[in-house]
Amino acid sequence: MTRQLVLVTLTLEDTHRRDELEPVAASLGACVAVLQGPGPSLVGVLDRLAAERPTDALVRLVAVTCTASTTGRSWVGRVAGHWRRTRASSLAIEVSGRLARSFAADEVQASVDAPGRRVTGAEAALESPAWQEPPPYRHHVLVCRGPRCTAKGAGDVAVALDGELSRRGLLDTHVLVAQTGCLYPCNLAPTLVVHPAGTWYERVEPSDVPRIVAEDLT
Repeated sequence: MTRQLVLVTLTLEDTHRRDELEPVAASLGACVAVLQGPGPSLVGVLDRLAAERPTDALVRLVAVTCTASTTGRSWVGRVAGHWRRTRASSLAIEVSGRLARSFAADEVQASVDAPGRRVTGAEAALESPAWQEPPPYRHHVLVCRGPRCTAKGAGDVAVALDGELSRRGLLDTHVLVAQTGCLYPCNLAPTLVVHPAGTWYERVEPSDVPRIVAEDLT
């Protein structure tokens, strides 16, 4: 049985840094798929492999992240299970049981070599009654992740914002946060905007986040 490795990034920050993962993927003969953001989706990659690979091929999915997040890991199995249920394909798929916690070659290799489990289609569904309606909230924060904002540290700002809101018990209840494409004005990067007030913050540093949360989001 031939094997194809797919390294699956979990977060938007991983996606923005995908160029750091590509050399590792190439050294392993792997391709890269993303759960979030721009890039080749996991469903799209599985469609391509099903069309290209022989019927005895095994696709091994390895979750990788350069962040501290683990929330996306279960979604690798969920999305693969969704693909299995909605495609008439005999392509065999398994998911590594180990999360690669960096893009370092030895860390990724350890997850490639770890025991895995076969994707059967019995995995949890993509939909849930809990996700039918948006949660109650007062503020919606948009964090620009366009190229200039990302280059000037928007990733660190997003991490600081999630951390401060979590520390105060506000994240995903009182405040919803979304990372976006370019919001403008690019010369004032990094930027974020708070709705419904429409308040813009420019040239934001991680050290600014506690003040922003205290002034506008509590």
